[in-house]
Order: sequence, then structure tokens, then C-alpha cells
Amino acid sequence: MKKKNRPTLAEKADIHELYELSVQCSEAEVDFVADTYRELRAKPARLLREDFCGTANVCCEWVKRRKHNRAIGVDLDKSVLHWGKTHNLSRLKDAERKRIELINADVLRVETESPDIVSAMNFSYWLFKDRNTLKKYFERVHHSLKKDGIFFLDFYGGYDSLHEVEEDREIETDQGSFTYIWEQAEFNPISHDLTCYIHFAFEDGSRLDQAFAYHWRLWTLPEIQDLLRETGFEVTVYWQGWDEDGEPDGEFYPATEADADAGWITYITAEKTA
Repeated sequence: MKKKNRPTLAEKADIHELYELSVQCSEAEVDFVADTYRELRAKPARLLREDFCGTANVCCEWVKRRKHNRAIGVDLDKSVLHWGKTHNLSRLKDAERKRIELINADVLRVETESPDIVSAMNFSYWLFKDRNTLKKYFERVHHSLKKDGIFFLDFYGGYDSLHEVEEDREIETDQGSFTYIWEQAEFNPISHDLTCYIHFAFEDGSRLDQAFAYHWRLWTLPEIQDLLRETGFEVTVYWQGWDEDGEPDGEFYPATEADADAGWITYITAEKTA
């Protein structure tokens, strides 16, 4: 009788769990949006809407912070919302779970209660490749926010973002380690169409290639600021600081000038003004 082969680490892996371990830091995101909202509005935010919420990790982190915090998560992918309910919401206390509403819908059409904050992170809004559609999304966010609401986005750039490159990083977990691989696979300088993949490699030599695929437009930061201002927002760019060793320190500060680095990540706040 032929001996059955053991499944590889890649075959046993859960891509959503790998993503949360290697890409998303919900604690840092919530720290920034909560602290910045309080600084700008002199009061705490209570209701956060996470657009393109995926596994709703940020929603979960938000409701854990304060007993009056509530969250709405919106995503078009029903399967990833189901994963979030099963793996993330299930870990919450009953009272916390009741303060989250997950909606399977298109962010261009969804109607929700007016939040204090709308968050669109991990460059997810780049899937809107033409100016009119992205402007429509910003208009929808502006309409949905409370009168003193704030829209939070992130953005990356630098001259390496215009290249076809591959970067890897080792991720340590309690169960072992794996390698996260970010690949900018294709870039069209005429249209700024950008195709990126996330791959994972494991200690036993197995791999998950193209575990996630992104087909974006690589927008420029001035383009995004212009569109936000056209839709009624007051815009501030928050640039990341650096530690004594020249490494990013995870702190972000309002800025109007910055160095032309190879790669950078920034936050954007868009305050509703009208």
C-alpha cells in the first residue's frame, strides 16, 4: 500500500491568517485614526466604518478599545466577510460582537448610518482606476460622514513604486516562520496600471504563489489630494518619521514637504468641511 504524503505547510496554510500576520497591523491603524480624530475634533470618535474591510480585523480592534465604540464593515467579497465572522468576530465578547455590523455591498452604492470615521486602508481604493469613479467614491464617503466626520486613507509611493520589483520579509510566529513576498509584477508607465502579488514561502520549501493579486492604478499623491479637495474635504498628509538608525519609527506627522525616498508610506486625513 502506497504511503500517503503529508500535506505541505503551504497546503495547510490559511491565506487570510497569513495576511493578517504579515501585512495588517490593526492596532497601529486604530491608534492613528482614534488619536488623530481626537486631536482634530477634541472628542473621541464612536462609530467607524471600514470600507474594503476584508476580514474586519480593524472593526474588531475598534470595538475592543472602548465600550461605546461601534463599527461597520463593508466589503464586496462575501467569502472573506464569512472568514472574518468565523475567525475574528468569534473571538470577541458577546457585547463587543453586537457592536459590529458587517455589510456585503459595493462601497460605491452602500447606505449606512453616518459614521464619525470612514477608513479605506491598504491602498484598497486604488482598484478604482479612472478619475470619475474614484471621485464618485470620495463623493459617496463625503455624503455618508457626519458633518464633522473624517475620512482616513493610506498611500505609498517613491521611485521604487514605478519598478517591477520583489521584496521579501521573514515573519516569526509561535508555530514557526514563513516568508512574505511582495511582488510588483507589472507596471505600465502610460496608464499607471499596476499588478501586484503576495506570495508566501514556507520552511519545508513549499509555496503559495499569487495568494493575493491586486490590479490597481498607481495614483500620485497630488492627484488624490486634488480629488479629495474637489469633493469637499480639507486634506492633510501625515508623513512617517525616522528613528536614530534611519528606520521608520511608526509615527506620522503632518507635512507639506518630504524627501524623495525610494519607498514611503503615508496617511491622509480628509476632513469634511461642507
